[in-house]
Amino acid sequence: MKKLITILLLITGIGSLSAQQKINHTLRAENNPDTLNWVDQTRKRLVPVAIYKPSNTSNGKVVILNHGYGSNEWGSFKAYSYLANYLASKGYTVVSIQHELASDELLPTIGKPSEVRRPNWERGVQNILYVIIQLKKERPDLDYKRLNLVGYSNGGDMVMLFATEHPELVAKVISLDNRRMPFPRINKPVIYSLRSVDQPADEGVIPNREEQQKLGIKVVNLKNTTHNEMDDHGNDYQKAEINSLVLEFLIN
Repeated sequence: MKKLITILLLITGIGSLSAQQKINHTLRAENNPDTLNWVDQTRKRLVPVAIYKPSNTSNGKVVILNHGYGSNEWGSFKAYSYLANYLASKGYTVVSIQHELASDELLPTIGKPSEVRRPNWERGVQNILYVIIQLKKERPDLDYKRLNLVGYSNGGDMVMLFATEHPELVAKVISLDNRRMPFPRINKPVIYSLRSVDQPADEGVIPNREEQQKLGIKVVNLKNTTHNEMDDHGNDYQKAEINSLVLEFLIN
């Protein structure tokens, strides 16, 4: 009997270790990004970026990462390090933009969000355009024909607006639970979205199933992740799931 219990414990332990190894595999490759303070002279605006460089041979592809609203606090662009590091470990050059500065007006909380927050998203679009131009100057070796945008929450609204206004500049757009800016009803760029379990989008933001099938838009509902658990505050399982899905979107 003791021998049987020992065998069962060993089997259970091996199974747990295997599962944890899979999670670690999707969270690996920690590195310190290069933090640069670029200045858009046209707008006289500081545009800080954190650049996560591939740890292995680069595939030349670029991901521009756009953070959620952080009440204008510095460091919001590093609040998704688990995803940035993971994509860098897969050969992507990841550029995360600090969209809000301490001197900016706070995001409006009164009024129709799609209207009162539009100036914030428009500024985000301009930041992304500037970063693309600046990146091309400094890294002409990268693949800008297959540029990818990823945005969380308010940053997701920004990338949806970018796809609406400049669809020719990006190949894929991935939203992590944007809730206000409607998805553009187009098939290029290809649009993907991960949705939380607790915060639904406003009416008309997400295309219905018929539109999704017609346009090739893919929407995945996460079963165990809330809106506020999509950044570095999420647990290892939540981060691993998001990492795997985002990478799947990028390579397919």
